[in-house]
Amino acid sequence: MKASLLQHVWIFILATSCVPSASAVERTPNVVIIFMDDMGYADIGPFGAEGYETPNLNRMAQEGRIFTDFYVTQAVCSASRAGLLTGCYNVRVGIGGALGPSATVGINEDEVTIGEIAKQKGYATACYGKWHLGHHKKFLPMQHGFDDYFGLPYSNDMWPYHPGVRHLEMSERIKRWPHLPLIDKNEVVNAQVTPKDQEQLTTQYTEKAVQFITDHKDESFLVYLPHSMVHVPLYVSDKFKGKSQRGLFGDVMMEVDWSVGQILDTLRKHKLDDNTLVIFTSDNGPWLSYGDHAGSAGPLREGKGTMFDGGCRESCVMWWPGKIPAGTECHEPAMTIDILPTIAHLIGAELPSHKIDGKNIWPLIAGVDGATSPQEAYFFYWGNELHAIRSGKWKLHFPHNYRTMAGKPGGTDGNPTNYSQGEIGLALFDLESDVGETTDVAAQNPEVVSRLSALADEMRNDLGDKKQQGSGRRPIGKL
Repeated sequence: MKASLLQHVWIFILATSCVPSASAVERTPNVVIIFMDDMGYADIGPFGAEGYETPNLNRMAQEGRIFTDFYVTQAVCSASRAGLLTGCYNVRVGIGGALGPSATVGINEDEVTIGEIAKQKGYATACYGKWHLGHHKKFLPMQHGFDDYFGLPYSNDMWPYHPGVRHLEMSERIKRWPHLPLIDKNEVVNAQVTPKDQEQLTTQYTEKAVQFITDHKDESFLVYLPHSMVHVPLYVSDKFKGKSQRGLFGDVMMEVDWSVGQILDTLRKHKLDDNTLVIFTSDNGPWLSYGDHAGSAGPLREGKGTMFDGGCRESCVMWWPGKIPAGTECHEPAMTIDILPTIAHLIGAELPSHKIDGKNIWPLIAGVDGATSPQEAYFFYWGNELHAIRSGKWKLHFPHNYRTMAGKPGGTDGNPTNYSQGEIGLALFDLESDVGETTDVAAQNPEVVSRLSALADEMRNDLGDKKQQGSGRRPIGKL
């Protein structure tokens, strides 16, 4: 009996010694997405910013990987955010343009957001900043996969101080632009945001994100930080006023860089840096008509409101020490629609049962030798009109009108100037040799035009074009 008892004890010891402790089990990675508003391609140090320093973003790039050919679905606020959060072209989910305070629509409850993907695996999730996918309660973040929310429901210029109504009496202004609300969770906590209040937005969003990371450092989390800046009107806290050589815009970008530093420092402090993917990019390019209050698209053509690369190609930095190769660059095309399926892959979550457009780009992010874009092509709609398609180095524009500054300077001190109307016919650009989309090479490459046109026709059947109704569109959410 003694031998038998000893044998059972020994078996128990062996069995329990093989069970890993909770601390030994590798946690699924945390995710932080920092999403700028109206930031130009050349507005951060790693992409050529001038007149101000971005040391934290510089370090993020040195320790991570920059993506030189990274796109959004459409160069305007709500449409772009819909693409990021659902993994779909915004046309598929019915969201276009920039939803305002009179909108009675928003993200459909049947769509699956990045937050809901993370919730599958028990993640703590939060959104701090500009939402812009519907301001009524049923459309707000906490009804779409986020445990906490604090921020503005739409753009910070959608208020009675908009340049277009400042000449009117306040009673007349608010008929066009009602007062701007600040929301905490599902409740309005400040019904009349003031210019002084806006000076604190970047700091408040950052502090909320830092606190959330700290509170959830022992569990997996996803933080979505969509800044209100550098969308006009520009506001900055006292700690950065007058600090740059680029005026107010530079001051605001310096505060954004400080915000990035706060996030990265918090991750390092809690020893989460080796298990957290951080993505920094923007919703669209610079609002060029605002001149000295707008950013720069650098070598790219045009800006916000167009599907030339200046409008929809964004500077992007990704950081995950030990997993993403430091100081590297990716020149393969990628898009915000690819973030959701990539996160699902990393955390072992199921993709939505309905169709999405994004694909897993982890091999590109991880710098796998020989990795190429998993997408045959990316499609660029403006409204419901297909303007362009990119495949590899080629970008084909279909005939369309577009807004342009036509070489004129923009406005000053937060007052815009008017755009002109431009027009482009069928035109093919080689983005490897012509990043500025200046020289049409369609005539020299008819086989490329033919191949891309055929892909475009397939997409038109799915998502439509102009008055053509695609079979793959889903309805927007309605009150």
